[in-house]
Amino acid sequence: MRRYQNEDPIAAILSQHPVLILDGAMATELERHGCNLDDPLWSARVLLEQPELIRRVHEDYFRAGADCAITASYQATVEGFAAKGIDETEALALIRQTVELAAQARDAFWSGGEHGQRPKPIVAASVGPYGAYLADGSEYVGHYGVSDERLTEFHRPRIRALIEAGADLLAFETIPSLQEALVLANLLDEYPGTFAWMSFSLRNGQEISEGTPLEECARVLEDRLNIAAVGVNCAPSSAAAEAVAVLAAHTSKPVLVYPNSGESYEASTKTWHGGEAAACGGFADSARAWHEAGARLIGGCCRTTPEQIAQIATVWRG
Repeated sequence: MRRYQNEDPIAAILSQHPVLILDGAMATELERHGCNLDDPLWSARVLLEQPELIRRVHEDYFRAGADCAITASYQATVEGFAAKGIDETEALALIRQTVELAAQARDAFWSGGEHGQRPKPIVAASVGPYGAYLADGSEYVGHYGVSDERLTEFHRPRIRALIEAGADLLAFETIPSLQEALVLANLLDEYPGTFAWMSFSLRNGQEISEGTPLEECARVLEDRLNIAAVGVNCAPSSAAAEAVAVLAAHTSKPVLVYPNSGESYEASTKTWHGGEAAACGGFADSARAWHEAGARLIGGCCRTTPEQIAQIATVWRG
């Protein structure tokens, strides 16, 4: 059932806590549990085969200290499922299930014992970019060559399903272009009282993937009251730190950052390379640096783990 929000859930937590801790990678953890994600649906494939593992990964992140679960809907779309022979009714049910799994994990964790001064975790429903559906790495480029109408047609059914499933907010993430960001913001306007964050992929520490300056993105979104936070994800830590500082200087909104593990992604082969040292430790130090640069929502993206989220949690919770 559609659950209307009367309060920005990000603002509610940040009014009581210095940082809202996000979770880390979903796909990496599913692979650690034996899932094969070599598929255009990526982690959404597991919805069809072993949904209980998605719930288990969410629970792992909550135990590690995450205040927010990002659902496994990044690559779950009506058109993506249709390519697998799944009709729209079933596809929308699967998309709603991503929210239900995260909420079940949250509620099971929260009912399990004392939590000190931690906020009750929230569920952010992932809305990945059009490029994720294309599965060709174009979410790191952003020049799709499609109209606003095409993007609206693509995103609207999933957004409606995620909101109807009761997500606390939406996570517009890895967005490579200002065009797509504005399409998503306009769709959000169709649901008064619903909030989202907008998180961009990066070309460098000053520009999003398509080349638009971060300063301009912050300015254009500043008056969108239902965009509750602006930030970056799935970027190397060094570029992310610079991007946080740029955004913090040009927006009054909370800034979020959840970089990848430090490795670089090769879209043509769908493989990760280098950066193993960054993946193995030092996330607590990085989190401090991101916070000093202006970030209030901090977590991890591709190839990060519950252990790294636990490192972040120790900075603010001991």
